[in-house]
Amino acid sequence: MIRFLKDLLTRNWALKLLSFVLAVILWLTVVPEEKISGERTLSVPLETRNIPASMELVEKSVSTVDITVRATNRLLGQLTAADIEAVLDLKTATVAQEDYALDSSTVIVPPNAKAIRVFPNKVHIKLEKADEVEMEVTPSIVGQIGDGYVIQKIETIPAKAKLRGPESKFRPKDKLRTSSVDVTGLKESAQFEADLIPPRPDLRILNGPTRVKVLIVVGPKK
Repeated sequence: MIRFLKDLLTRNWALKLLSFVLAVILWLTVVPEEKISGERTLSVPLETRNIPASMELVEKSVSTVDITVRATNRLLGQLTAADIEAVLDLKTATVAQEDYALDSSTVIVPPNAKAIRVFPNKVHIKLEKADEVEMEVTPSIVGQIGDGYVIQKIETIPAKAKLRGPESKFRPKDKLRTSSVDVTGLKESAQFEADLIPPRPDLRILNGPTRVKVLIVVGPKK
């Protein structure tokens, strides 16, 4: 029996190999390309949505994830990272929770495609209670005004602005400064525009202009 099977496999092996190759070619020719499926992995930005209004995002361990998609070869050939979304919905998130699962339910792919793997399969997210603080604007004045003159008054418009951010990012001695206002050689009152610069990148200007007017009132020395 063993000898019979051996003879069956080895007899005319070249002809059998040729027949197999021809069968594969015929199958590839007959079966439409859109019926042949495969897999492809793309790197996609990880978005966070629906962060609770009372919270701020302070840490996210990964900014991109690798998504493996299964689809027809024709569709895979046209697929780009822009066609896929990886979205983590944080509407039910809490400050206590810090690890969130990543799976196919967090991925949006085109019709007739399927996300079968996500790497990494979890992300570390840190949320913190948000705080809002109103600060006085402190203009940053540089340079020396003209000889025989003094600065009599400095005024910013508006004089205050409200900042929002994670509560741990605020400090008691924080100041909301402006970009540099150069008064070199100034001999008369003038008004400048300057950018507001929050004391820390995690803090942002809330519902207001990010630029202010700085009024410099100059007069002669007495």
